[in-house]
Amino acid sequence: MWRTRADGQPTALAVATVALVAVTGAGLVTAGLSADPPRPPQPVATTPAPSRPAPDLSPLPSSAPTLVRIPAIGVRAEVVPVGVDGTGVVEVPPADRPGVAGWYRYGVTPGETGNAVLVGHVDSRAGPAVFFNLGRLRPGHTVRVARADGSVATFTVDRVAAYPKDHFPHDIVYGPATTAGLRLVTCGGRFDEGSGNYTDNIVVFATRTG
Repeated sequence: MWRTRADGQPTALAVATVALVAVTGAGLVTAGLSADPPRPPQPVATTPAPSRPAPDLSPLPSSAPTLVRIPAIGVRAEVVPVGVDGTGVVEVPPADRPGVAGWYRYGVTPGETGNAVLVGHVDSRAGPAVFFNLGRLRPGHTVRVARADGSVATFTVDRVAAYPKDHFPHDIVYGPATTAGLRLVTCGGRFDEGSGNYTDNIVVFATRTG
């Protein structure tokens, strides 16, 4: 689960999805889905993008993200702020809005120096959700984030990786950075019918390039 330490930084990762639930003894049966629903694609073992000097870009001022576009996987989604609940777990967008991404509002905004974090559901009772195809992204793909001040921050994907939820890389997702980075997070891996959760998290690492 996503939780926060006393300093406000997450210490563990929560499920970034609406898990399919077993509502009958026959197994997974949800509205609009068969008992064998589609599974999100997983990242393939690829070579990360070659190391390159950080672009000579001045950091953008703080401005909340409003829209994220990922052309390579057909994503165009509203972005809403999310925080943490009363138990310290990072919130995700409402379950009835699976096509919306969430921006972790206690971190930086996309384009500022540091790592901005967007989270999204991988699926819902109706089928694939906003970040279902995150695992298909490859180094060099582009992510564009529109901001409330009218500007657009453009990021280029450096790498995509899957992590078991009990080994989530908190420091490189939420930790400090000297450039403007973007992290996209959703669920992936095997779906555990017993817990109703996916076993892994998919993380996209990107750097601002425009």
